[in-house]
Formats: sequence, C-alpha cells, structure tokens
Amino acid sequence: AEVKKIETKGTSKLPATNHDVKAVEYYLKGKFNNNGLSNLSEYLHFALTSEDTNNISYAMMISSALKKIILPELITIQKHLLKLSAEHSNCSLLARTHGQPAIPTTFGKEFRIFENRVKTQINRINKIKILSKLNGAAGNYNAHMAAFPKINWLKFSESFIKHLNNEFNLNIFINMITPQIEPHDSYCELFDALSAVNMILTDMCQDIWRYISDDLLIQKAPKGEIGSSTMPHKINPIAFENAEGNLGMANALFKHFSSKLPISRLQRDLSDSTVQRNFGVAFAHSLIAYESLLKGLSRITVNVTKAKQQIAAHPEIYAEAIQTILRRENFPKPYELLKTLTRGSKITKAKLNKFVKNLKVNKKIKTEIFNSINTGYIGIADKLAKN
Repeated sequence: AEVKKIETKGTSKLPATNHDVKAVEYYLKGKFNNNGLSNLSEYLHFALTSEDTNNISYAMMISSALKKIILPELITIQKHLLKLSAEHSNCSLLARTHGQPAIPTTFGKEFRIFENRVKTQINRINKIKILSKLNGAAGNYNAHMAAFPKINWLKFSESFIKHLNNEFNLNIFINMITPQIEPHDSYCELFDALSAVNMILTDMCQDIWRYISDDLLIQKAPKGEIGSSTMPHKINPIAFENAEGNLGMANALFKHFSSKLPISRLQRDLSDSTVQRNFGVAFAHSLIAYESLLKGLSRITVNVTKAKQQIAAHPEIYAEAIQTILRRENFPKPYELLKTLTRGSKITKAKLNKFVKNLKVNKKIKTEIFNSINTGYIGIADKLAKN
C-alpha cells in the first residue's frame, strides 16, 4: 500500500512517481534511512534499469512455479496415465478412425499414447533455460563501467544469477547479449511447450469424454454429488469439461505471450510489461485444469462388457487381417475381394467365417486367419502399453 501511494499519490516529500519500480526504490530508501543504512541507500537500484529488476523477478517466479507446482502436477498426471496403461494393457477397445470402426486396440495402449506425449513435453520443459539479464539501460553496462570500470561486470552478472539459483533452488541463466530488455525468447519457448502439453491434455479430455458418452468408460458417482439440477440420474463428465475449458483459457494466453513478447520496438517498448502481468493467470488456469483432470482420471473405470460388445458388433474390422495374410500368400486381389465383401455392408461373424472357410487356400492358412480374428487381433498393443 505504501509503495502504491508513492507511485500514484506521492508523499509530503516526494511527488507521485507514476513509475512502479522507482516507487519501490524510494520506499526501500526510506526503510534504509530509518534503520541506520542511509550510507547504502544510493546503492539501491544502482546502475540498473527497471527491466534488470523486473526480468530477474519474473524469471525467478517462473522457475519456481515450474519446479514447485506445474511440473509436479504434470508428472502426477503422467504417472497416473502410466498406471492406467498397465492396468488396462490387454483390455480391447474398438479403435475409430474418422469416427468409424477401424480395428481393435486396447485401453491401455490409448492411455499410454497420452502418457508418452505428456512425458515428451515434460522432458522438453525441463531442458528449457529461462534467461535473464543484468546489463543496464541498453545492455552494455554503460553506467556500471562509468562508476566502477575495474569490475568484471560480466562475471558479476553470472555469479549473481548463480547465487540466486543456489539460494532459492532455481534454474535461470544469464543472457549477456541483450538490448534494454531480455528478449523473452526463452519465455516463448517455455510457453510453446506448455501450450503443447495443454493441447495434448485437451485431446485426451475430448477422447475420454467420447468414451464416457459411448458408455465405454464409467464414472464413479461421489456420494452426495448432484449431476443435474433437474435430472437426478446424471453423472456428467464435468471434471474433463472443466479441464478442457481451463486448458483453452491458458493456451489463449500462452499463444499470445509467444506471439507478442519476442517483438519490441528498437531497444525496448513497454507493451510487454502489461502482458507479463498475466503470466500468473495462464499458470493458474493450467493448474486448475491439471487438478480437475486428475480428479476425473481417478473416477473412471473401463466398461469391459460394453467394449467387447462393440467389437463383436463389427466383425468387418477383421478384413484387414484376412487380406494381409492372403497378400502374403500371393492370393489374387485379396484387398479388392474383402472390400467387396465388407465395405458398406452389414456383415456378421458367421458370414465372415463362411467366407474364410470357402477360400481356396490350404487348411493351415485358414487356421492362421481364424486364429488372428478370434484371439483379439490387438497386435502388440498390450506390450506397447506396458513397455
């Protein structure tokens, strides 16, 4: 409150600064002067431009938020998906491409796909170096050298950032070559990675929503929870819908950050300042989404019966297996033969079995075909889910 007063109204001794960093400087000088440190007060904000202070503060907050909050949440999601992958590695699911029945996969493999994608982005985020600067109003240590020309300011800058890392368990680095601002390229790299992981999680939310809609996943009903104000039976997938909405809000900001922040007129303009004040909003929406998603994941179970029924209702999905084995045997035009049999036609398992029995191939090949279509036809999906 005192700092804001100095900035907007001033004091009996100071006019309003209309400058937030200078207001902080004057506030701290007052504290120094009142506590026997007046001989040091002019070293507050010494040789610095506001951005020297601000960019390091933002870098510290971002690094801390990643280490303490965002990455632990993402790792928890990744581990939960890995657990679901192992639990349902062999549980068959009818894959759909273009929304249409394709061939079998497993729930475990589908969860593993998202786990692997999330893990890739976690590794990407961990490798990003958050950059900072401490080199004055035009990035050349002009004032520093004017006052203390014998000090190695490059070494000092590097040592100061290392001290912050050690003191606060951070992971920020110094950028020696800048204009007045640190150009924010490392921020953009980070926000692109966070946007990517958020898009992956949005993709997963939408898939899970569809599986719930198709009764392939069942949600546990928490005791006392109400799903609808008028329909007592409802158990809505609100955890995934809430996550999706917040991921979208976060990404709207992350994408603006990435497109806006690398651009600054000449040695700097102030348009980045108001944008950076919204970093916390994007992180907050992401965190809300991650927590909602974890809640949703903890409440779902696979409807094995429904999944088996869905596969049984579409025996045409085995056409791929049949025509591929026949092609290996140099059988004439097997793809075209299976296309004629199955495409646009409602086929039964009995009709498919009859077709295989009537094929002019030896008994061994027929047995191989029947084994393929009667033992799940999931390839190595179970191994991929657990690998």
